[in-house]
Amino acid sequence: MRAVTLQASGRVQGVGFRWATKAAADKCGVNGIVRNLMDGSVFIEAEGEDQRVQVFIDVIRQSPTDFGRVDQLTVHEAEPQNYHNFRITN
Repeated sequence: MRAVTLQASGRVQGVGFRWATKAAADKCGVNGIVRNLMDGSVFIEAEGEDQRVQVFIDVIRQSPTDFGRVDQLTVHEAEPQNYHNFRITN
């Protein structure tokens, strides 16, 4: 089990980024949350099998939506929160 927090900045709000992130998480088989932050970035917590989490990170790095653009992605290892699904929290 691997757990990470991600913070994506760039054109990530107002372009369907959270919805596309949820779809990517569901496709990759990872659980967690995604939410907008007040500074215009997007915060993600993701957990699952190591390889699935890595594929998910790679998808986010490339932007899960054609309308978005990730200029910077910060990835930190985290403690698992035992999420049972992936959801948008705001």
